[in-house]
Amino acid sequence: MPSSAPSMPRRVLRTLRLSLFAQVACALALGILVGTLWPQAGTAVQPLGDGFVRLIKALIAPLVFCVVVFGITKAGDLKAFGRIGVKALIWFEVATTFALLFGLVAGNLVAPGAGMNVDPSQLDASAVDEKTGGGSLPSTSEFILHSLPDSAVGAFAENSLLQVLVLACLVGAALLHLGLSRVPAVLPAIEQVQEIVFTVVGFIMRLAPLAVFGSTAHLVGQYGVGVMTTYGKLIGVCYAVALLFLLLLSVALKAVTGLSLWKFVRYTREEMLLALGTASSESVMPRMMQKLRQAGCRDDAVGLVLPTGYSFNLDGASIYLSVATLFIAQAVGVDLTLGQQVTVVLVLMLTSKGMAGVPGSAFLALSATASSLGVIPAGAVALLLGVDRIMDSMRVATNLLGNCVAVFAVSRWEGALDTARARKVLDQEIPFTEEDATDQPPAEPKAGTEKAVPGEAGVV
Repeated sequence: MPSSAPSMPRRVLRTLRLSLFAQVACALALGILVGTLWPQAGTAVQPLGDGFVRLIKALIAPLVFCVVVFGITKAGDLKAFGRIGVKALIWFEVATTFALLFGLVAGNLVAPGAGMNVDPSQLDASAVDEKTGGGSLPSTSEFILHSLPDSAVGAFAENSLLQVLVLACLVGAALLHLGLSRVPAVLPAIEQVQEIVFTVVGFIMRLAPLAVFGSTAHLVGQYGVGVMTTYGKLIGVCYAVALLFLLLLSVALKAVTGLSLWKFVRYTREEMLLALGTASSESVMPRMMQKLRQAGCRDDAVGLVLPTGYSFNLDGASIYLSVATLFIAQAVGVDLTLGQQVTVVLVLMLTSKGMAGVPGSAFLALSATASSLGVIPAGAVALLLGVDRIMDSMRVATNLLGNCVAVFAVSRWEGALDTARARKVLDQEIPFTEEDATDQPPAEPKAGTEKAVPGEAGVV
């Protein structure tokens, strides 16, 4: 008598059809295979990944604007929004400083560049200029000015998240000041635009396997595995330090919120694999915002902390920059003193904040650090040209998880986290649905506080 259970091939096909994670995982494996066997073909399919990232980036600015405005207005308290921003910046500074120090300690203990005896005069310094386009990182004053929009349209056209955040805060404050009774149609319109954007993101996410295949095939086809033998020690140190840092983050998350980072990774496994495959954390920002909101984080906390973290909380990049600085110094035979290493931390604390959106920003930050020390030849940064792309996976995963942990921690700190709901979501008792994510109830306010009413005097 034939069995009613589906056959193994049918079950596999059904899983591939229904599971985005399975599709992306298969695309990742296929990309590695194609890049290894047919390198030229692998390089040729790069536009699949680039095109996907471009489509997602086109939606980030309007999405951030809608989420922030809607979050501020729904929370009804602009002061609370300001407190969230201040607490987020404190968290970011502490986290990135720890990341820099972890990298320096590991670089000193393992010494990944020792014994290379590189002659910096033999390196092609012009290759770094080609990688960075001859640009430079903005100064502190330039960075602050660039965060202020000089054109409302330009902020969206240039996809400048900090400028969009400033505009969103101003619009949210204006809505609170006027009161929703005076502009009753504005907030529903913003909410509807937000739902449309999330729906379009859902359409684009169906192309995620193609994007991962194209990006992975290009990476393997262009760089191959030979780079692993030359820079294996440096790669191993960076990835090991990143793993140790993530373990520390998991402990911090557990202590602050009682939530498990591992369960969050399982909850966002599709997004994590997509970010790794495309080497872009921006490609999953809209989806991460959805999942964080469904996991009990209030709209205003998600809308402010996550996008701001993309500029101020680059934990993975901080680890890479500190280890890479020591690697370069050791490779050219320069022994940095304790004072010079303290200078490295101070310089990187500033330069790492202006890296987002700048082409070749890692090389610019390393060049600025080398110049400030005065003992490392600037051309020595060219040593990292062959390995920088391999580090993207480490930087992307660490940056992304660091920002998500920051959202949970700051939300809990501000009383903007529904912890009970978060546990149920991470325990998979509440399955993820895009409808629920766009209509997530706000967390209860802290005891002893009252929710402000939009339009009342003193709100702004």
